[in-house]
Amino acid sequence: MPESPGARDKRRRPGAILSKSMPKHSTNQRSPRPRRKARADVIFPIEPLARELPSGFRVPRHHHDRAQLIFASSGVMRIATPDGIWVVPPMRAVWVPAGIDHEVRISSAVQMQTLLIDPGVQPSLPTQCCVIEVSPLLRELIRRATDLGAGMPQDHMAKHLVALILNEIKGFEVLPLHVPMPSDPRLVRICHGILENPSDRRTCAQWGQIVGASARTLERRFYAQTGISLGAWRRQVRLLAALDQLAARIPIANIAADLGYNSASAFTVMFKRALGRRPSHFFAQARTSLPTPEEVKAAPRKARSRHRLAQPFS
Repeated sequence: MPESPGARDKRRRPGAILSKSMPKHSTNQRSPRPRRKARADVIFPIEPLARELPSGFRVPRHHHDRAQLIFASSGVMRIATPDGIWVVPPMRAVWVPAGIDHEVRISSAVQMQTLLIDPGVQPSLPTQCCVIEVSPLLRELIRRATDLGAGMPQDHMAKHLVALILNEIKGFEVLPLHVPMPSDPRLVRICHGILENPSDRRTCAQWGQIVGASARTLERRFYAQTGISLGAWRRQVRLLAALDQLAARIPIANIAADLGYNSASAFTVMFKRALGRRPSHFFAQARTSLPTPEEVKAAPRKARSRHRLAQPFS
């Protein structure tokens, strides 16, 4: 029985009709492969940011999904969390782990350089806030990262840069620029009173009459919640207040008097015992960083040759 035209059409090769309708030169060409979409969950491990903030500026309480290394190349800022307050002097940085609620207050105009760091990139990263001493190498690495900006090219150089930054962060030196905060409402009231007036000399017994608790109870609970005595906490508050005033170039004798010390020498002894150097030297940075390209060009030829190999990222 002869086949109907429709049956013959069904037995044709798939695509035969399509082939007839296409230009002859196109029948053997492959269609271009679609570009693979970037995975939304793949993020470059470090994102650099740079900002200049005026004195008195406040960043309201917030948190990030990534950890932060906030570096102050100039000026002083305070980072406050529910657990405490950290003061960041010039050429130091504060580490803020991912997910920590914090606010930022600018004590004196700050040039801020921040690295947002994926917490999964380095398991040994700190889990608590801390102020750190920034090595000359880490300082230059932060500078280079922020020069590249948020659009940092994801090439071999950038990967080496990230590896160096993470390696430097692992070995940082923690500075004692932190005051822990208690949770007991009575102790919080005392702490706020001292923060507002660091020269306050009231004893635990005097504070106890104000907040309605015995001196023994206050001392015991304060140590249990902060790990230090009220007297040590008060000295730490004075130290942090002194950093704000030193950044404002207030004379040391005036700072000592304002914070309740009997003399400038007594204040200097306290400061050096806590931070290992005199207050007059703390903000004076030795020239240990690599020169900028502009400085290299302006230097004499002999000095220029010494720095020729000191700019691996230029």
